[in-house]
Amino acid sequence: MVLRSTYWLALSYFTYFYSYGIFLPFWGIWLKGEGISSESIGLLLGAGLVARFLGTLIISPAIKDPAYLVTGLRILALLTLVFSVGYWFGNGWAWLMINIAGFSLFFGPLVPLTDALAGTLQRQIAMDYGKVRVWGSIAFVIGSAVTGKLVSVYGHNAILYSLTAGVVAMLLGMLLQPSVKPIAQDRQARGPVTPWRVLLAESAVWRFLLCVTLMMGAHAAYYGFSAIYWQDAGYSAATVGYLWSLGVVAEIVVFTFSQRLFRRWSARNMLLLSAVCGIVRWVMMGEFIALPWLLVIQLLHCGSFTVCHLAGMRFIASRPRDQVIRLQAIYSALAMGGGIAVMTMVSGYLFASLHGGLFWVMALVALPALFLRPQVTPVQN
Repeated sequence: MVLRSTYWLALSYFTYFYSYGIFLPFWGIWLKGEGISSESIGLLLGAGLVARFLGTLIISPAIKDPAYLVTGLRILALLTLVFSVGYWFGNGWAWLMINIAGFSLFFGPLVPLTDALAGTLQRQIAMDYGKVRVWGSIAFVIGSAVTGKLVSVYGHNAILYSLTAGVVAMLLGMLLQPSVKPIAQDRQARGPVTPWRVLLAESAVWRFLLCVTLMMGAHAAYYGFSAIYWQDAGYSAATVGYLWSLGVVAEIVVFTFSQRLFRRWSARNMLLLSAVCGIVRWVMMGEFIALPWLLVIQLLHCGSFTVCHLAGMRFIASRPRDQVIRLQAIYSALAMGGGIAVMTMVSGYLFASLHGGLFWVMALVALPALFLRPQVTPVQN
């Protein structure tokens, strides 16, 4: 069956982020329901993020020819499903470690590769990327809200059922044929690539990477333990799902109007705004548990995460053309994977003793970002 390419991409984003809207907020709850301790949950989630980091850093750049992107996405979706099904066959420590590592290794690269496909198709057909990508954020809201309600009714096993169904839908959608196939890029058109040692030695680059890694890494306690923390405080799984959805709704609004809101902002100033929002958010999360405060905390997600990501994209876009691909890869690997992985493992140990105090630690993690923000001078291509 042939599907219009924009619909194919929208469906791919939708099914991926629907599944991610189940896994990210609720996998800690599923592990807890299986009798896993907080320390072990932190190690398992952290191991998954390390695998995600490696997948993004190694697998994503391995597909150099755009003509193979669709095939690569299908293979990764199939392997993701294999490890999703693996969760059904045991909950021993070693088995869970193997499955979460395998699942994350192949699940992680799906978005950067889908973005690469979207970028390739944008050059071939008229396509509004924002209107396609927004379906992913919408799906995350639906996935987290629906799963929270299902858990309230059917218990923690609803998380595994929903995740497996979401990955099956993702694979089936990718097996459809996009109407326009990506065309391979002429090798002679590719410019020279800046060596890693030269790129990372530049002050603006390493300061930028360290800054965003700290700010994104400070989200680790939220991603791994906020659902457990709020449930322990007496909130239902449905309420937890709605709270997560509220954060992503705020994200969607800022993404949608980002051009109007930040047209005149530099990446450095956007990083300042994001760091302040993050520090305030984590302090509030450590101090307050009443629902009105939680609503404010979740609305601040658009500052702590979304503005940080927009600043990252603006910084990368300001670099010479030959650096963009490598910076995008290392930004995704460090800020979205490695930093969060390390802090998730740390959070697992701290949550057992500090509980809500863990979020104060996250505020301290984000604090140095205020002083690490790079000076951004657009470089001529």
